[in-house]
Amino acid sequence: MKYCANCGVKLGERAKFCQKCGTQVVSSEETEATPIKQSVPKNSIKEKPAGFEDINQQPIMKKSLITAGVFGVLMILPFMEWSPVAGFWALSMISLLFFLTSLVVAWMFQARSEKLETLISGENLLAEWRLTPQQKEAYINYFYQEEKGRNMAILVVISVIAVIVFGIFILFIDEGQLAMIGVLVGLILFLSFFAFVMPIYYRSSNRKGDGRILIGAKYAYINGYFHNWDFLLSGLSKIKIIKEPFYGIYLVYYYTDSTLEHSEEIYIPANDDVDLEDLISKMKESNPKRSGRKAKKKKRG
Repeated sequence: MKYCANCGVKLGERAKFCQKCGTQVVSSEETEATPIKQSVPKNSIKEKPAGFEDINQQPIMKKSLITAGVFGVLMILPFMEWSPVAGFWALSMISLLFFLTSLVVAWMFQARSEKLETLISGENLLAEWRLTPQQKEAYINYFYQEEKGRNMAILVVISVIAVIVFGIFILFIDEGQLAMIGVLVGLILFLSFFAFVMPIYYRSSNRKGDGRILIGAKYAYINGYFHNWDFLLSGLSKIKIIKEPFYGIYLVYYYTDSTLEHSEEIYIPANDDVDLEDLISKMKESNPKRSGRKAKKKKRG
């Protein structure tokens, strides 16, 4: 059993940093070869833990800035007399909208990148582990089945409603019956494509994930996906240990957008040597209890 040299808290066998004070763990071999270094405060850790150098959100931010540049040019071209689109003010207005949207997206992902970096560096890291191939496959298959079942249910409900609505028009309106049938069939085919193809796409995307888990008080990186609930009108509403469908953490956070308040569920598989009770206790201390109405939940892997 290993203990932190700075605060004395019990550590996991593969722990690299103390979950309580952030001090880097020194192995017994390193201790014998070199003298023990003075403990480093958690907020001063700047080196990335080994193996996490390739995690970042910068590509999306850079693509958004390039998109903003393109629409910025299109926005001013209608004002240039030599331009082939001179006087096309509608193009300028539409480009302005996309220009501002791209800047907002770039700013959002820049902020997310900075927050993720605090996890990678250890500054805001509470715990980290890596899934075994078996854990990762079980995790991916569970969400594949969940997504597939949910999409099929949506397909059936919308298809029934569409058949009823279009059927009324087809039965009681003489003109355009063939066109209405074509629209109905096209709608069902379109919904079927998403119902069957999207779960396969998400499963393929999840399999490309790195299997790494980084947990902070208000951030979580799970197999390639980054979540944060520290922005305005958001927070952690529920967190607990689960044993089914796998051992790990069940977490719910809420956020507010243009369609009011929503919640997102996250299932996080964990290794047996991770002290989840201590981790959850720290996360609850850093996240005040929410108040207000219950939000609509949305599951996500």
